[in-house]
Amino acid sequence: MKEQLTRQPSVAGMFYPASEKELRNNLEELFTKASPSPPLGNIVALISPHAGYMYSGLTAAYGYKLLQGKQFDSVVIVSPSHREYFNGISVYNGSAYKTPVGTFHIDETLRFDLLSKSERIETSSRGHGAEHAIEVQLPFLSMMLGEINILPIVMGDQTRELCFELGNALAEILSGKQCLLVASTDLSHYYPYETAKKLDKRAIDDIKRFNYEQLMDDLENNITEACGGGPTVAVLAAAQQLGATDVQILHHCNSGDVTGDHSGVVGYLSAAVVKAH
Repeated sequence: MKEQLTRQPSVAGMFYPASEKELRNNLEELFTKASPSPPLGNIVALISPHAGYMYSGLTAAYGYKLLQGKQFDSVVIVSPSHREYFNGISVYNGSAYKTPVGTFHIDETLRFDLLSKSERIETSSRGHGAEHAIEVQLPFLSMMLGEINILPIVMGDQTRELCFELGNALAEILSGKQCLLVASTDLSHYYPYETAKKLDKRAIDDIKRFNYEQLMDDLENNITEACGGGPTVAVLAAAQQLGATDVQILHHCNSGDVTGDHSGVVGYLSAAVVKAH
């Protein structure tokens, strides 16, 4: 039998503590500080940032804290590719992602189903090796949901066509299933504080209105910025087809709010996409 690949942690010790004990303590502290408003319905998807925990960890905790006591069969995480450009979409071809707080096995059934929906979706390790945008979500999931099965997806490019193709495919394969979608994204990068706030407000307003078509337009026209804008559009499109009705903004800030350095900041957002009770 062919030995299955397990993806090893790439940014442990950089984006978050490499020690299991230290990481758990860090997460518990973040969850204690986070005070999200109760969800307005059943959670279909989260939008979550992916910077180092000292910068965006609290924002991420606002979203993940809402999962406490919830149950899902699998979590589908859609990520940009920061280090490796390629045409299409890559679903990890191994058996698991390993983290200091546990190992997350790939949902092979969902992977098979997704691959059947589009020739633009491949199973490979392209985009997964050094990518942090999926990895940093997993310890938060571990604390709330345990070692749940995942489907890690990296978008090698974020064209309008590909975003909506992925959104439609995810909606088809997740229909009737109890799965959580996660869009991994930060907002604008390295603008002065006030400029960043204006850029980020546009993205946040589009997301709050559940208007992913407008978000796609604004991204294409450089009216706003988000490194995971494509994953966010895809996840919002899928969530709406799965019955989601509202988006709840939980927390947003930028790195300047954390460090006090306003010269060039990165924006962070946490939001829940919900289906009314």
